Amino acid sequence: GHYISVDTSYEGEKAVLSSPDLYSEEWSCVRLIYQIATTSGTSPNPARLNLYLRQEGESFDRLLWSAKEPSDSWLIASLDLVNSTRKYKLVLEGEIGQDKSTSIAVFEIKITSGYCIECDFEENHLCGYVNRWNPNVNWFVGGGNIRNSQSILPKDHTLNSALGHYMYVDSVYVKHFQEVAQLISPKTTAPISGCLSFYYQLKQESSIVFTVYLRDMSGFYEEIWKTDSALNAAWALAEVNFNAPYPMEVIFEVAFNSAKGGYVALDDISFSPVHCSNQTGTPFNPANAGCNFEEGLCNFYQDHKDGPGWSRVKVKRNVYRAGDHTTGFGYYLLANTKFTSQPEYIGRLYGPTLPGNLQFCLRFYYALYGFFKMSGTLAVYIFEENHVVQEKIWSVLDSPKGVWTQAEISFKKPMPCKVVFVSWCKSFWDCGLVALDDVSLSLGSCQAADLLLPSPGECTFEKDECMFTQKKRGRGSWHRKRGPTPTSYTGPKGDHTTGVGYYMYIEASNMVYGQRAYLVSRLLRGISGKQCLIFFYHMYGAGTGLLSVYLKKEGDDEEIPLWRRTGEQSISWLRGLIEYESDTNYQIIFEAIRGVSIKSDTAIDDILFQAGPCLEVEEIQFSSGYPDNLNEIEY
Repeated sequence: GHYISVDTSYEGEKAVLSSPDLYSEEWSCVRLIYQIATTSGTSPNPARLNLYLRQEGESFDRLLWSAKEPSDSWLIASLDLVNSTRKYKLVLEGEIGQDKSTSIAVFEIKITSGYCIECDFEENHLCGYVNRWNPNVNWFVGGGNIRNSQSILPKDHTLNSALGHYMYVDSVYVKHFQEVAQLISPKTTAPISGCLSFYYQLKQESSIVFTVYLRDMSGFYEEIWKTDSALNAAWALAEVNFNAPYPMEVIFEVAFNSAKGGYVALDDISFSPVHCSNQTGTPFNPANAGCNFEEGLCNFYQDHKDGPGWSRVKVKRNVYRAGDHTTGFGYYLLANTKFTSQPEYIGRLYGPTLPGNLQFCLRFYYALYGFFKMSGTLAVYIFEENHVVQEKIWSVLDSPKGVWTQAEISFKKPMPCKVVFVSWCKSFWDCGLVALDDVSLSLGSCQAADLLLPSPGECTFEKDECMFTQKKRGRGSWHRKRGPTPTSYTGPKGDHTTGVGYYMYIEASNMVYGQRAYLVSRLLRGISGKQCLIFFYHMYGAGTGLLSVYLKKEGDDEEIPLWRRTGEQSISWLRGLIEYESDTNYQIIFEAIRGVSIKSDTAIDDILFQAGPCLEVEEIQFSSGYPDNLNEIEY
């Protein structure tokens, strides 16, 4: 047969293969049979094969899957495509990297309706299911009327004929007590919840245990089904409720105790997004367990027997005290330990009840303002509702003073539980101010979330400059940096993403008054309708100049001004919102102009492009000079 491969004669370029317009109102599965082969060892810049989803009405392609592991055989990747009413294209991209001896090849791309974990085992790729090899017991393909095959059963379930196929595992080669055979499904790549069903036959002479597990990416097994009846000479239907909010594999496991154990056969695995008949229930929505405190405490509450506890405060833009993390001029929570001079002071903030047996990732931002030992002033506990015991899962060690720092904690509890934020002040001299903002909860462990593919149109500058490049004119340039800038009384102390990550800024001491630095995006796809650009900017320093954002359409020399700020704005990272439209391809340009003194380090971070109008409106698009009440502090 034929396959398609990347031409390696163009070094450093990308080979792009694009599908025709596709359309699927039903959930579908993309199967890709591919191989990356190399003769040399590991290279610092390996070859990659990427698969993107290009949806109509989106300026950015969404990365669905990426592989860089070389292999000496064809591999299969299975990717779930969520149903959508919009047309889309699939785009395959091959990057050769630095190694000339590498080859990237694709043998087959197939889009079928249905879910990737479904399988009738009639095709030779077995839908991406794999047997975990064991010296003695393994899952084999049965049926197909092959003369010398180990077909135990006369007929499969799919076609109900001797020509059909199924999977089976037989005890005939069992050597040891408790030998285990595992059949592993492809990993789910989109959140699904519903009913998993399959047909099986079980013939046993001594005890066989047939179990179905879910395994998440951190290797945690959860049993979801087990055989109860001893004998099924005919195909029996099994149904089990299945919930995979984050990537998981389904594992069909058979354990034998002797060589005369018997066999298990399996066929027609299917999935329905409706729960099996015996269970209803609304799925848990993690968005309800977070809060940015702009409108109130959301679903958080405190018990007031502790005294005043946490208060919700807002600081106007000023150059002395940092504002909140969400926008720089919104609300956050402050544990005012300063003003309660009782020693042994405790403030507790309880989150909403979370269901048990799910893996969670909790993220939040905190900032500390104080004099002496700040360790232990903020801790997070898990409060299980059936126990009175609270388990401490995190506490602050030491962090830069006055910088919003991100914390992330993974946890999983068997019973329903609550997250409790506790601010504690042992003695008056240890007390400082503890601030909390932007609490969010997601399903799956934080490590798994970090491995997730970046959302399209987002740049945090943590790894590189993403879709942006410098446009050098003279010696003004943007630098990628972490930590504080070298000049005091100007520039940020840390980035906006995590407090310890990277941002882009201009170093005023290397520039002259009025010199410009340009950061230009690559060409973005024009779409009809409004779009929203969200970013964070930092303009602190008595000599701060200008920061402007322009839109430049393809084939047009004019740079259309969208947004501008002049002069010192705040000691905090402030959120900027720009709503714009462009139906032709375009670029976005960030321009910073150095001000009158070296105290004019201007920085930007966390840029996000979104299709659709902005959900909030920024009051002023073009502002100059200082806000009138720049240095009033308001609690």
